[in-house]
Parts: sequence; structure tokens; C-alpha cells
Amino acid sequence: MRTINVQISDVEYNAFGLSKDKFFFSEIAELIERQIARQALNRSVELAEKYNFSSISMEEISEEVHAVRRCKN
Repeated sequence: MRTINVQISDVEYNAFGLSKDKFFFSEIAELIERQIARQALNRSVELAEKYNFSSISMEEISEEVHAVRRCKN
């Protein structure tokens, strides 16, 4: 097994909710994946609110998707 050292700021350390100084790579990868997913979700929510999609029902979303797919064909 190899060991690598990674430096991270205190702000990032706290933002990721880290509580120890040694991690397996798979743990770090999972933390980063979660953070990216969280950011993507937040961005999606922001865009939904900006374009007034936040109040659309799942049925309306499905209709929109079907309409776009029909136009492509």
C-alpha cells in the first residue's frame, strides 16, 4: 500500500465534515462525489426557482420531456 499526503485548508476540511487526519482513498473519493452531487443538486434547485420550474408537478415534467422527445424525432 502506498501513502500520499494531501493538503487541505481548514475551511475545506470543515466543509467536508472531516473528523480525522487519515483516510483511505475510497473514503476521500466518496466524500468528493457527495460534495459534487450536493453542488449539482443545489444548482438544479437554483435553476428550477429561476425559471419557475420548482412548482411543476412530476406529471407536467413528464409531459415536457415527452414533448421535447417528440420534437427531436
